[in-house]
Amino acid sequence: MTGRRSPRIEHVEWGLVRVEGLGEGRDFKLWPGGGRGWDWAETNTHHVPGIQIADVDELLEHAAEVLVLSRGMQLVLQTCPAALAHLAALKIPVHVLETREAVATYNRLVGEGCAVGGLFHSTC
Repeated sequence: MTGRRSPRIEHVEWGLVRVEGLGEGRDFKLWPGGGRGWDWAETNTHHVPGIQIADVDELLEHAAEVLVLSRGMQLVLQTCPAALAHLAALKIPVHVLETREAVATYNRLVGEGCAVGGLFHSTC
């Protein structure tokens, strides 16, 4: 645990995520003590093959000890197998879920005081 709480997600709907202290956006990267909008172009992320190692590494660099990765509202976003293997090698617990379920899991972990990080995609 880091002593810095991860920001709660206050609301999610198609195309919109509202995060405590960060405002609104379409996609977010969140970690203990903060977060930012998630610009897929920075890491060449696409729906397939999905979330990249660089995407999850940013969360780990900010002291996340458990990750929640959303798959989008229609489960279109994948997670690159190399990213999952990377997290397994580091023994980082990871939840890969539909976006609304990911938000509920993430907020539950925040409430439990976990050093949780997450990637949240609010459309497909």
